This record gives sequence, C-alpha cells and structure tokens, in this order.
Amino acid sequence: MSTFDDREHAFEAKFAHDADMQFKAEARCNKLLGLWAAELMGKTGADADAYAKEVIKADFEEPGNEDVYRKLSSDLGDKADETTIRTKMVELLAVAKAQLLEEH
Repeated sequence: MSTFDDREHAFEAKFAHDADMQFKAEARCNKLLGLWAAELMGKTGADADAYAKEVIKADFEEPGNEDVYRKLSSDLGDKADETTIRTKMVELLAVAKAQLLEEH
C-alpha cells in the first residue's frame, strides 16, 4: 500500500470516528435534555427516563436539532422560554462531549 493510500485510509477512519462521536454526543445530549425537561415537569424515575427516550426519538424526525427544540418547547410550555431551552441545548451538548471524552 502506498503512502497516499495509507493517508487516505487514515482520513476515512478519522472521519468515521468523528461522525460516530458526534452522533453519540448528540444522543447523549438529547438524553440529558430529556432528563432536565422531565425534572421541570415534575417527572422522576422511570417516567423521567421514558421522557428522555422520547426526546432522543424526536431527534430522528429531521436533520438538525429543531425537532428536539420543538418537542421540548411544546412539552414545557411556560416552564422554559426559547432562550432557556436553546441555552440548555448548547450547554448539555458540551457536557455530553466532555463525558464521552472522559470515557475514551
């Protein structure tokens, strides 16, 4: 195998790893968002976990995170405004990424 082939393979492997890590970070972020929102709604235990799973599933409706925002906004009503939800989304994505890095 040539040096070019080795580099190409390495770049492809890095791209695949990065995409996988981003997917895992977004899924973990959505779980954390779901648990945060569940707490605001007074859900605990299995109910909170079930709600977190609903938030994770909501992310598969369309590309991006607007589907998650819409779910949270709709479910939370006046418990959290747009700025609060969007700020929490950014904050928890950073937390999720940090957790994944600690695990690797």
